Amino acid sequence: MRRVVCPGSFDPVTNGHLDIIRRAARLHDEVLVVVGANLAKEGLFNVEERLAMMREVTADLPNVGVDQFTGLLVDFCRARGVSAIVKGLRAVSDFEYEMEMAQMNYRLAEVETLFMTANPLYSFLRSSLVKEIAKYGGDVTSLVPELVHGRLLARLAQS
Repeated sequence: MRRVVCPGSFDPVTNGHLDIIRRAARLHDEVLVVVGANLAKEGLFNVEERLAMMREVTADLPNVGVDQFTGLLVDFCRARGVSAIVKGLRAVSDFEYEMEMAQMNYRLAEVETLFMTANPLYSFLRSSLVKEIAKYGGDVTSLVPELVHGRLLARLAQS
């Protein structure tokens, strides 16, 4: 079985994230979407909320599971028999950082990294940009799944 991970903070999950996940699901037997629990970083949504949203928006994909990880991603991969990490690249600027991470992950655990280029519809899309636009009243309905949009607006209204 070919099992891969799609890691990220997903704070919040965007349509760009979902595009990469769906495309990876068509190519692999199993895709584990793993939400990073970075204890040094406080997100708009906590890890449990991000996991719940990801489970809901991927519920229609039978070969996609959702989990969380702390520490090194390669340790998560080793523990679960994952052969590769799938990463989306939006622009050339993403490549340099992701290449270094890919080489280090291979060096540490011989886990491969597979790069997928972003759909041009989403090549500009970042969670931080979505949050900023929504914070100032901009329309992000086409950038995130509907259920995420509702939760994003509700959370920002609490701030």
